Amino acid sequence: MDASQMASQLINWDLAASTAARLAPPGPALSPAEARDVVESLRRLADASVAHVHRITGLDVAADLRDSQLLIVDRASWAKANTQGFEVMMDPVLTHLVEKRASELTPTAAKVGGAITGAQLGLILAYLSSRVLGQYEPFSALAPGSTVPPAGRLLLVAPNIVHIERELVLEPEDFRLWVCLHEQTHRVQFAAAPWLRGHMTEQIGQLSESLVGNMDSLMERATAVAKSLRDRTGSASDLPSKGAILDLLQDPAERAAISHLTAVMSLLEGHANVVMDAIDASVVPTVKTIRQRFQQRNENRGPLETFIRRLLGLEAKMRQYTDGQKFVRHVVDAVGMAGFNRVWEGPENLPTEEEIHAPETWVSRMGL
Repeated sequence: MDASQMASQLINWDLAASTAARLAPPGPALSPAEARDVVESLRRLADASVAHVHRITGLDVAADLRDSQLLIVDRASWAKANTQGFEVMMDPVLTHLVEKRASELTPTAAKVGGAITGAQLGLILAYLSSRVLGQYEPFSALAPGSTVPPAGRLLLVAPNIVHIERELVLEPEDFRLWVCLHEQTHRVQFAAAPWLRGHMTEQIGQLSESLVGNMDSLMERATAVAKSLRDRTGSASDLPSKGAILDLLQDPAERAAISHLTAVMSLLEGHANVVMDAIDASVVPTVKTIRQRFQQRNENRGPLETFIRRLLGLEAKMRQYTDGQKFVRHVVDAVGMAGFNRVWEGPENLPTEEEIHAPETWVSRMGL
């Protein structure tokens, strides 16, 4: 068995998908007719949202998104799509790991380890599958023989959208359009910057290879951090902070890669939020109610959910929304949307993490 074949067994992707499908909590009760109406509504509102994204962003690619796909999915299908994307991103890393640890790995060990890892990943995906409203997934299209359109696919998770609109007693058509505006913005971002997917894949690959190359020292550092946390109370507030996690990454290249990816994700999420916030009651009549109740929901999480979200890094993702939103608003206020759109011209125009927190430095660097 060669390195590539053994690498494919290090994570059992099929088991991850089936585990997520089995463990994902059931969605809201819908009759077949209601389910068809939800799918039809989401598809119609997703299409309608593109014109608003075009108007707000000024990105002409929003006029034609035929190289990507829009899918209305359930929780299991969302999890399956993510295992496909992860497999593409992780393949070079796992192959590199096999090559580095060839003397320590056997086909049997790889298969057993892959089953354990696949089950663990499935458990995580099961949790996330009931919380994600939508996602633009560009990576699975890169898999050999993939039937996914070249630019990827936008996934709208119907049961989760229905669950939230019922829980918060929201006007369904308004809430669905509001969600679609955010998610379609991500689709437009990757269309406006066709180099972005390759750039992110390269950065993730470089970081992962560096971590694999420094695996021994990384494990020693992780053990030291775990030991230092052993005597803490174990509450959610005692989880390692971003700073503590970065303490594990002592290699300057690793820190730089994490910083860059953090800045890119902050940019993408913040930009999508700014587009949502540009919508007023003339487009979404109950938009003020949606924002207020959605914010209250995010602020009133129980201790167990807070713990899990921090453990999975979801709290850090929420900070990306806020930090990126502040960056985009500052730049647009300073130089207009056309000036901000310079960010999509090439990787050299992406903001650094420092610039995310000091937007005027990005404006200055761009000569705006």
